[in-house]
Amino acid sequence: MADGLTTTLNGLINKLSGLAIPADLSLWQLALPAWFLVCFGVFYWYVFGRRSPFSVDSLRRKGPTEMNMSKRDEVLKKAFSEGRVPKGLDAIVIGSGVGGLTVAALLAKVGKKVLVLEQHEQAGGYCHSYTEKGFQFDIGLNYVGQLHENSLDRVAFDQITEGQLDFVNLGEPFDTIYIGQGQTQRKYTIYTGKTEMEAHLKKQFPDDTEAIEKFFQVMKVCARKTHHLACLKLIPRWLALFLLKTGIADVLSSVYRYSSMSHTAWLDQLTSNKDLHTIFSYFFYGVPPKDSSLYVNALLIHHYKRGAYYPKGGASEIPYHISNTIRNYGGEVLVSAPVRRILLDKNGAACGVVVGNSDSEVEVKAPIVISNCGLFNTFKNLLPPQISMKHEIQERLHRVKPGRGSFIVFCGFDATAEQLDIGPTNIRLYKDNDMNKMMDRYFNMYKDEAPDNVPMMLVTFPTAKDPTAKLRCPGKSCMTLVTMVNYEWFEEWKDMPVTKRGDQYLQYKTRFAKHMFDWACLHFPKLKEKLVFQEVYTPLSNSHFLGAYQGSMYLQHNLDLFDPVFMAKNRCDTPVKNLYLTGQDVFSCGISGALHGGLLCASSVLNHILYWDLLFLKKKLKKAKAKQDAQQAKKKLH
Repeated sequence: MADGLTTTLNGLINKLSGLAIPADLSLWQLALPAWFLVCFGVFYWYVFGRRSPFSVDSLRRKGPTEMNMSKRDEVLKKAFSEGRVPKGLDAIVIGSGVGGLTVAALLAKVGKKVLVLEQHEQAGGYCHSYTEKGFQFDIGLNYVGQLHENSLDRVAFDQITEGQLDFVNLGEPFDTIYIGQGQTQRKYTIYTGKTEMEAHLKKQFPDDTEAIEKFFQVMKVCARKTHHLACLKLIPRWLALFLLKTGIADVLSSVYRYSSMSHTAWLDQLTSNKDLHTIFSYFFYGVPPKDSSLYVNALLIHHYKRGAYYPKGGASEIPYHISNTIRNYGGEVLVSAPVRRILLDKNGAACGVVVGNSDSEVEVKAPIVISNCGLFNTFKNLLPPQISMKHEIQERLHRVKPGRGSFIVFCGFDATAEQLDIGPTNIRLYKDNDMNKMMDRYFNMYKDEAPDNVPMMLVTFPTAKDPTAKLRCPGKSCMTLVTMVNYEWFEEWKDMPVTKRGDQYLQYKTRFAKHMFDWACLHFPKLKEKLVFQEVYTPLSNSHFLGAYQGSMYLQHNLDLFDPVFMAKNRCDTPVKNLYLTGQDVFSCGISGALHGGLLCASSVLNHILYWDLLFLKKKLKKAKAKQDAQQAKKKLH
């Protein structure tokens, strides 16, 4: 496409240069087409004139899933040493979550020499898997949406993994929701499909069909206009704030109103059915619906409208293949490399990092530093106090809060999925249908009350989702239980060594785990007798292994975070020159949120909106697919 535009532009210039200019033509009449040509040339250069990381040619033939753990460890567990740092670095990325790996792969593919540094012993962040006693568990990934053929996210993942990721569709229903307890418990199922998702909900709520239709209308707007919110981070900050504060942005798109609108306040106008309120809010992330954004909750449901997917081979397949891409283009991903601080030059610009501990520190220099370790860790822990106290940094920190801590119970069973009567469907359990009261009551409990009163829980079976699990873990099954907790409930043990926090800590987290496991067994009674392994991750585990600030997976996704004015300010570039942010904290939570955080960050670093390139590639692929389908249909007719 760029070559065609170049030919067109050159032809236009040649034609204009050959025209005879009338003597009576005024200066402004000459200036107008000249101004147009200059503007067109600048736009062309900005959109098409620079190297793109995206191309059809970058995809390779998909290889088999690598089952050899030692070979996987060579990719995911390559430890840091000074000798392994590539020479002539262009950029350093702190943290190997999806956001960090994405920006690193994109920069590497346009010729930049990139180094990714991970403080844990394995790359991947919340997307890594760990193996224990013959079981493989995913730390943070449960499923991903928007990965149907030629979707924007699927095209992006294919580009940063060179086409090596393979996703499994989880089928129907992908989620089952239980509300209430005992005899009054209600069961609802969520289906995918452009029309099927809405139709299936209407069957379950026949008295609320109009409310469902209105919600799906808003959901469609939020999904189709998400790029309007992303644009706030890509256009000049002064322009974004001007459009928002003058009200022009609201005239251009309703998504700005939805993003700052209370989810509950809007649902209250829609229906009084509290069960339906729960269905429209069932992706819990620690914020009551009354304090969360209508836009975010609608977008989360829409995310799975075209299918729910799981990476074949487990969550670690994602960092495994992106790491290979980075290395294929001359970069490197090194683990066991805790970054202690960001180096600044005499002008206050980022110029490298210090890696290691107080006994053995190594300085690694690069003209660009990108942080994927979170907004709080970056500004509070990695910068000198005099820099972190800058007004622009403090303003950003004061507008956000750490999310709730995640509490995860990993369970291993000496039985197959068939023997346990489990499947790929995720189970969501809620003790009450008033999520606001339920969550307020729970998060305001005293520390000793909380373990026996967990009000909501996710139950997921990763081995039942993955066809390779029977080869990786023959005769075994895994279950993961997830809920949210207050960091303060565990804070008294935060300064103790990770394996020596004492009996009180063990007893306290075991109380949570027992309550959650017993609750899961009510729905899957065969689990209890086949349990052979159980491990519990608290917010302190997340802080230790993943560097998570206060053990949270992401920022608190409240209305402040999605206020359009703050979204325009919370961008990838920072008040520190040459220091950028990527990942979930830049835009939104989840794998997809981190992916787009990486795309936004790479666009900022390269001063080139990569979404243009991605959209043109998507259009090209869809056109090729339509042509292929037409040819196949023609063959069938003959």
